[in-house]
Amino acid sequence: MIGVIGEALIDLEVSEAEPRRPTAHPGGSPMNVAVTLGRLESETAFLGRLSSDAFGRLLRGHLADSGVDLRCAVDASEPTSLAIVSVAPDGSASYSFHVSGTADWQWTAAELPGDPGLDAVHAGSLALAVEPGAAVVERWLAGLSTDTTVSLDPNVRPALLGDREAFRDRIDRWLAFSSIVKVSHEDLEWIWPGADQAELARHWVDKGRELVVVTRGGDGSLVVCGGETFEVPAAETDMVDTVGAGDAFSGGLLDWLGRHDRLRPEGLARLSAGEARTAVEFASEVAAITCSRAGANPPRRDEL
Repeated sequence: MIGVIGEALIDLEVSEAEPRRPTAHPGGSPMNVAVTLGRLESETAFLGRLSSDAFGRLLRGHLADSGVDLRCAVDASEPTSLAIVSVAPDGSASYSFHVSGTADWQWTAAELPGDPGLDAVHAGSLALAVEPGAAVVERWLAGLSTDTTVSLDPNVRPALLGDREAFRDRIDRWLAFSSIVKVSHEDLEWIWPGADQAELARHWVDKGRELVVVTRGGDGSLVVCGGETFEVPAAETDMVDTVGAGDAFSGGLLDWLGRHDRLRPEGLARLSAGEARTAVEFASEVAAITCSRAGANPPRRDEL
């Protein structure tokens, strides 16, 4: 089973065409990854704090309808977090957040399972960056068994991250316990402006990461694995918006690795460059379908 830990929030999407009619979509990067995995029929557990309010009930139903196991989810008394999503005419999205005192960031150590018995855990985004819960989640991930693969997507949201240098220190700590890294080129540009992104990815693999993928939207992905660095083109799509596309990519990548015995640590260590290429091509297809619809709405397996 694959675990996903992090936030589940409401994306309140506001289009330029109809700004008076916002649409509420279940969202949050980790939750979107869990939903993608569930719809692709991978066994998936979501570790999140879900509010008891109306939006929280919507999120819980959305996860359950997508086949996600909620036994490790926490019933939270705090309200649901909101992300205001502004969609431009070209389909690109920008975000502003209403997260003060909301459910996703209030983790305590007692709320996290001591030995979850998971093949892999995917983490990242705001739950690893917003206190007071971020430090709790980070310690939990660092203490997982060496039999569990950790997958990381920083999914940078600059408005909530504060000091860039301090965030770089966080990234370095996260990389120490992560074997798979998926990161967008925009994220890398914010964290390390002007850096050679291929060189960064190769450095991370040299330091022990097994697979690093830098996604670049319509320009495809840069992949470092098995001693090779190569590019994989993006899958074609009829663009509606990019909301949830990166999360669908992460879910597709993990689903492929899990189905081909390349997700647990011993299997991931045997991942070849050719297999990584095929996995990224599959993830790109999942992301492309998500881009063809409004909001974070990844495909089910029978749609592929």
